[in-house]
Amino acid sequence: MFTGLVEEIGSVEKLEPLGDAVRIAVRAPKVTSDAALGDSIAVDGVCLTVVEAADGVFSADVMRETLDRSRIGSYEAGARVNLERAVAAGARLGGHIVQGHVDGQGELLARTPSEHWEVFRFSLPEALAQYVAEKGSVAVNGTSLTVSAVGDDWFEVSLIPTTLRDTTAGELSIGEAVNLEVDIVAKYVEKMLGARVNAHE
Repeated sequence: MFTGLVEEIGSVEKLEPLGDAVRIAVRAPKVTSDAALGDSIAVDGVCLTVVEAADGVFSADVMRETLDRSRIGSYEAGARVNLERAVAAGARLGGHIVQGHVDGQGELLARTPSEHWEVFRFSLPEALAQYVAEKGSVAVNGTSLTVSAVGDDWFEVSLIPTTLRDTTAGELSIGEAVNLEVDIVAKYVEKMLGARVNAHE
């Protein structure tokens, strides 16, 4: 489990094709400082399992399902990525519950600067729209954000300078794809309500 609080911006060293998967290597001195085989690290919000870690670089295998749902397959060497280690038991949950299971991709539609923050508007896939609510939580490239406005096929978040500086959000360009993970609580509520409706039919 993760919190959506980015610990470090790492850089992709390489992507090695493995048939229907790839092995990604990421340079990240901070999150590899205590990384061991089998540990979980979120890369732009995608939970990956460490298969190698040495000299400030960790490697992980990415299966086809993850490549289809996320933007990892489009990375090139040098790409900068948000990184977070799995939350330790007893640690403060400063963001929201993030599983590291990307639900789909959105696209940056607009950036509107203000004096003390910047409003980002992202496209919202139809299949995810029902899970995104104003003042609710969403993870964008692994960063826990609060939804400030939402429409039928878009949502907005307001980012403070700290978030723009300490994550890759400040580097996003219009039209760029992002990984999205909606709030797991919303999905469970939908499932439970659906089960109640079916039981009374």
